[in-house]
Order: sequence, then structure tokens, then C-alpha cells
Amino acid sequence: MADLPTLWGKLEAAKDSKSLLKKNLDKATYESLKDKKTKFGGTLADCIRSGCENPESGVGIYASDPEGYTTFAPVLDKVIKDYHKIDKIDHPKATVFGKDEIGKVGDLDPSGDMIVSTRIRVGRSHDSYGFPPVLSKEDRVDMEKKTVEALNTLEGELKGTYYPLTGMSADTEKQLIEDHFLFKNDDRFLAAASGYDDWPTGRGIFHTPDKKFLVWVNEEDHLRLISMQKGGNLSEVYLRLVKAIETMEKKLSFAKKDGLGYLTFCPSNLGTALRASVHIKIPKLQKNKEIFDKICADNNVQARGIHGEHTESVGGVYDISNKRRLGLTEEAAIKEMIKGVQELIAKEKSL
Repeated sequence: MADLPTLWGKLEAAKDSKSLLKKNLDKATYESLKDKKTKFGGTLADCIRSGCENPESGVGIYASDPEGYTTFAPVLDKVIKDYHKIDKIDHPKATVFGKDEIGKVGDLDPSGDMIVSTRIRVGRSHDSYGFPPVLSKEDRVDMEKKTVEALNTLEGELKGTYYPLTGMSADTEKQLIEDHFLFKNDDRFLAAASGYDDWPTGRGIFHTPDKKFLVWVNEEDHLRLISMQKGGNLSEVYLRLVKAIETMEKKLSFAKKDGLGYLTFCPSNLGTALRASVHIKIPKLQKNKEIFDKICADNNVQARGIHGEHTESVGGVYDISNKRRLGLTEEAAIKEMIKGVQELIAKEKSL
């Protein structure tokens, strides 16, 4: 594994790199941070390794651990402002789910003609553990154990089963892959950031029998909590997720920082760490790209292909989600997504 001077040399040599790391880590900042270390043992090398090894990265920097957002703030804060397009880092201190308000929204597509499915996920990190670069095998196992204890407190519609990746049966693995639930270790940017160290130890998937709620354990973030179902009933999906978060918070303490909200491995995912999306059929709008793009921009929503970022639409179906996660409450982020989806539906019907 390359040492810090070697990594810095690679970054300096990458003249064509457009990454936010390359843009925001100058020589003076590098010199001021190169000898610093967090209480978790995190270093600047842990933060910048992926972006130095992969100069074509978009972001190029991760946080070594929750404290890394303070220790390495001189570069991370610049990247955060750049990525999230904000002038100052000022995330609301309180979590505001707005259960009453969002609970009244109901189904965004009662006809069932346009919205194929609805999905909301959040990222969460244990505050007593670092992120992948500083974790030992024992840390991963211990964190998995504590997570499973919390998952086992879920009741009713949230009650489910945890499937560790270690020792997973071929039948279970095949089924989870077919259901598009099983995460893999095939992202080279994440691999370079130590995201797959000790694979598959300490990792697994929890889901309910109906697969409307699932949790990824130690994939990229410590936890990814996901609520989803067919159709457009956003209220059901959201309230299920909130109930799970609030139940797990009774057993686990999640990493937060004033101004940044919930802390995650990648700085692109801070704040609410929430992404609410629908898969929606808009074949007419697809042919009117100027109108489509304007509705998305005006409502701070992002359009992707149904197979994730940088993929194409299939059959006029798009993944539409809230673009902003940092600097606003959970309720506000969900409302932006709702308004964007409602405008897309109205415009599609009018064409």
C-alpha cells in the first residue's frame, strides 16, 4: 500500500484530474495535514488514497472515521461545499422527520399507472467505530454483533432475519442476487479506499419476509437502512423507515457533527444521509428533455436510469430522487422530492 508522499506525488502528477480532491487539496493544506492523526488512528493517506490511485474519480476523498471530519476539515470542508453547492456548512442540529405531515401525503400515483416503486434509504454510522480504512477484523465483527442485537429489537412489520455474508448458503446468495439485494465488492474506487478489507467478514443483510425493509451491514457505510415497496405510497415507505430508525436508536448511538448532520464514509452523503426515490414511467417527457431537465432542476431532484447513477433509462422509466441531503431537514428533503415527482406526473399527463 502506497505511503502518503507517494500518493501525493500521484495526485500532483495527475494534471488532467477533475476530482474534487485534486481541486481542493493544495500543497499548503497537504503540508498542514500530513502528520495529523485522529483518535481512531485515521490519517490523511486513509482519506485521499482512492482519489490518488484513481485520478478520474469524481469526489476522490473519503473520511477515515467520524473524527476525520474535524481533523481533516481544511480539505474536507472545501470538498463538501463544492459537492453540495453550498456557501457555508450549516446543517440543522435537530432531526426533523415530519411524520405527521409526510404521513398525510399517501400515494403519489393512486392510479398505479406511472410509479413502479418507491424506495427511501438512509446511511448511518456507529459513533464508536471508525470507517473502513481504520477498522480491524475484530472491529467489524464486534460492530456486526452490536448491529444485529439492535436489529433483533425490531417488531411487527419490521421483524426480520439477518443473513451474514460469511458462510452464506448458495441458495440464499442466489436468491438475494436475483432480488437485486446483495451488495458486491466490485467498485474499484471503494476498494482503493479500503472499503472491502477483510471481505466478507462482518458484513451481511437483514430483511423482513416481505422484503419491504432491509439493512445492509458494513457495505460502504456501517449501516444502510432501506424501506421500499411497489407503487407510489410514499407515506407507508417513509413511516416504516422512520419507525426502524427510531427503534434502532434506542440501542445504537449514531455519529453526528454540528453543521454536517449524520456522518458517513463518503462526504457526498452527509446531513440527512437520506435518498428518497421513485421509479416512474415518463415516456413522453423523456422526449422533451428541456422540459424534463427544467422540472428536475427547479425542484432539486435528480434523474437517473433505473440501474443507478450514470445508467440510461429503460422503456421511459427513470429513478427520480431528492438531490439535496445537506443543509435541510429530513421533512424538507422529502417534500422537495414529492413536489418534483408531482410536477413530473402532471407534465407527463398534459403532453
